[in-house]
Amino acid sequence: MITALEVTFGLIALAGAVSAALIRDSYGKLVSLGILVAGVLPFIVDRGYLDVAIAVSLIAPIATIFVLLAVRREEG
Repeated sequence: MITALEVTFGLIALAGAVSAALIRDSYGKLVSLGILVAGVLPFIVDRGYLDVAIAVSLIAPIATIFVLLAVRREEG
């Protein structure tokens, strides 16, 4: 992978991890975890684990929907 892209995706993943640790709002934390997954996914693809990348790209949004439903019920 191109070095500039590695640094960029690494910074995206790091920003997602730091913001997920610092944000207290449930919805904001989900957005931060989505950013974290978006930063890590190119590294999974670069290593050649395309089956894992497909699984992660399918599981992450579905899990987010279920967590949003659970958070909504707790707040209401």
